[in-house]
Amino acid sequence: MKSSIRISRRAAVAVALGSVLALTATACGDDGTEGGNGAEGSGKGEITFWDNNGGVRTDIWKQIIADFEREYPDITVHYVGIPAASAQSKYDTAIQGGGLPDVGGVGTAMLAGLAAQGALEPLDDRLADSPLHGHLSENLLQVSKAAGGGDALYQIPTSANNGTLWYRTDLFRKAGLDAPTTWSRFYEAAEKLTDPGRNAFGFTIRGGEGSIAPALDAVYGQTGITSFWNGDKTTVNDPRNVKALEKYVALYKKNTPSADVNNDFTKMVAQWDSGTIGMLSHNLGSYQDHLKALGKDKFRGIPNPTLEDGRRVQVSNPVDGLSLFRTSKNKAAAWKFIEFAASHEENSKFNESAGQVPANTDAAKDAWIQSSEPTRLAAEALNGGSTTIVQLPYYLPDWNTISKADNEPNFQKLLLGKITAKQFLDTLADQLNKAQAEWKQRKG
Repeated sequence: MKSSIRISRRAAVAVALGSVLALTATACGDDGTEGGNGAEGSGKGEITFWDNNGGVRTDIWKQIIADFEREYPDITVHYVGIPAASAQSKYDTAIQGGGLPDVGGVGTAMLAGLAAQGALEPLDDRLADSPLHGHLSENLLQVSKAAGGGDALYQIPTSANNGTLWYRTDLFRKAGLDAPTTWSRFYEAAEKLTDPGRNAFGFTIRGGEGSIAPALDAVYGQTGITSFWNGDKTTVNDPRNVKALEKYVALYKKNTPSADVNNDFTKMVAQWDSGTIGMLSHNLGSYQDHLKALGKDKFRGIPNPTLEDGRRVQVSNPVDGLSLFRTSKNKAAAWKFIEFAASHEENSKFNESAGQVPANTDAAKDAWIQSSEPTRLAAEALNGGSTTIVQLPYYLPDWNTISKADNEPNFQKLLLGKITAKQFLDTLADQLNKAQAEWKQRKG
């Protein structure tokens, strides 16, 4: 069954790449402009913006649009809110049937698919000539470019939700432990805070839905391997990664609750907030849950642990951003909107509302971030020179299937001792290498 799902997905991508070739052959429309019937336009008039998280972010986007229209009274922005769950299908339908917006919110998970269908305008030259140049996080720009396939920048990043290690400061103080800022301190704390007789554990590990990215984060973070690929072969099953994964999963049931094997982030967060577990690996999104459950004096959120020499290696987290669509007949006005939304003041306003890390490095220094330690530390980690980001292959058409449907069940088998860390990573590597080879072959 999984095989037929993957074949169907690959067939869809082949059609998409075929569409790219057709679009390339007719890249100049009747008016001589790039992108078929798209046009640069006058930089005035009307544009349409699709919010890919409609309902959740509607209010803040309407504030930004109002600010923009005051700054540019000769441009009107039509807002369309699309629920996050249906954003991908909405874009795909519009690509096939027409009616794409001028500009839209596009996360890294859907970026490669839209780019492969020739729907997006490359933004490298526009950014190079923009006041934004030099004011966006280089790490996030690299994530955006890699997620689009690596050849061009199709997304201006606006936000990141960085991985965070949450820990109980009250439990650490009582046990006389230092903050788990390095991997050696992390494992020391996991051991010392465990007392099964009191239902106390040092860590909670994500074994249910969404388990693969946190596991890879822990693996690459411990080994310091800085690239997901070595040529055309993945580094995921490098012997150093195998040893790191063995050490990580050995925490299960010894230093973690047994229920973790089935826990997704919701159950894991609730379990940490209500119990006596020392540490939790999640992102900034659970901050308000912890604050409500524990109060501000019983926990901290810090970036992932470093190696002993202070280097931090982490896998790429999904990045939110804005994209310009090729079919837009007013690209100049649409680009003005993207520039404005990603500017210092507006990007700061958006991310304070969203509780995420701003892509604009000036916004990342604002007062609201300085008063929110987890967000401040995450911003410093993302923008600091000591952090290296390993780019996960979001651009692969099979990535979601491989990382979810195929290997989340395998990770549970690994936790339960039914397969070894080497078997798990070798299987994952084999699937990734085949997917990479097929992607490169179709790409030409």
